[in-house]
Amino acid sequence: MKCFSRYLPYIFRPPSSLLSSSCHSEADIISTVEFNPTGELLATGDKGGRVVVFQREQESKNQPHRRGEYNVYSTFQSHEPEFDYLKSLEIEEKINKIRWLPQQNAAYFLLSTNDKTVKLWKISERDKRPEGYNLKDEEGRIRDPTTITTLRVPVLRPMDLMVKATPRRIFSNAHTYHINSISVNSDYETYMSTDDLRINLWNLEITNRSFNIVDIKPANMEELTEVITAAEFHPNQCNTFVYSSSKGSIRLCDMRTSALCDNHSKLFEEPEDPSNRSFFSEIISSISDVKFSHSGRYLMTRDYLTVKVWDINMESKPLETYQVHDYLRSKLCSLYENDCIFDKFECVWNGTDSVLMTGSYNNFFRMFDRNTKRDVTLEASRENSKPRAILKPRKVCIGGKRRKDEISVDSLDFSKKILHTAWHPNENIIAVAATNNLYIFQDKVN
Repeated sequence: MKCFSRYLPYIFRPPSSLLSSSCHSEADIISTVEFNPTGELLATGDKGGRVVVFQREQESKNQPHRRGEYNVYSTFQSHEPEFDYLKSLEIEEKINKIRWLPQQNAAYFLLSTNDKTVKLWKISERDKRPEGYNLKDEEGRIRDPTTITTLRVPVLRPMDLMVKATPRRIFSNAHTYHINSISVNSDYETYMSTDDLRINLWNLEITNRSFNIVDIKPANMEELTEVITAAEFHPNQCNTFVYSSSKGSIRLCDMRTSALCDNHSKLFEEPEDPSNRSFFSEIISSISDVKFSHSGRYLMTRDYLTVKVWDINMESKPLETYQVHDYLRSKLCSLYENDCIFDKFECVWNGTDSVLMTGSYNNFFRMFDRNTKRDVTLEASRENSKPRAILKPRKVCIGGKRRKDEISVDSLDFSKKILHTAWHPNENIIAVAATNNLYIFQDKVN
């Protein structure tokens, strides 16, 4: 792979796949994006409960530049709206998270979840159909056994490729609160689902039983001081997982110590600087996402204003802190009034753990190179995203004077936000969800 930092300001070219409509409904808003372990497939989930799977184009000698383009492979309705009659609550169909399982055979498997129910989906291809039944005619009607005088050997005939998604397992009735994350274990036999107060461990083969491994619900709910915001398994240690909280702390747990991991093995928490204390301190310190590095050595966390990298062997302070949009500190009051301060931004590593990416407002997304300490702001928008064009870095100015290519902090559009991003596991290809549009950018091609 090329030295990524050299190309940061101009590395990506705009959408090879673009989901868009001029007027979109709430149901079209993308709520999660995820590459599969090989990067050949990319799945998005939306607020309407749909899952769209994109497949990467195979390289051809005639059109080598098409390598890296993703086209729609399968679309299916994963969740439907439900109603909990006991609690008089509507359960939204919105897909909160998608997680792929490693491919074991010709079919693909993914987990998708809404607020209450996790489903395991099988996505398989069919390009042949059997013909020459003995007991049925070609239309599928049952034949009269008395008319059958010869034995025929069925044969497989080619047909147009059909991609079918079927639900293989439905894991339900285990969460009282809203599921915010799911994570597949490295043993590929279990996964965990996390809500605001509890984490459950499931076997992928068993739908009617799960084990509660974390429970932070107090006996008296009036004493509740924090909630769980995200959780993830270690990439190669099946006994280790991490979860973050709304108080800005990250707890590393080891399932070998006890069946209920209420007592953590390690606590990662940065003490607050008293000089920076304000009314918004607690809100902006809430962690919206936590991710292990591919090596398993580091943790990345995203709070409202920063991305932090922690060494799992050093609990006292983060190894690195990156300011995502520090220019918004002066705007916290208005961001609180329009509820934007509660937005939950995700963060991702590149395949070599050397570059971090996370979203911001005005359809901006940020990248930080850990080796060179360089960073860049790029924009995902249809106006400046012509196919094969090179993205130009964007800058935000705080003062009154601004240069020609800068944008004033007062001109930022807070309704345009990039909350969900994904990075190809091996290559410099990223997927960025901007409201109802999916942009796929890739390494600059010569």
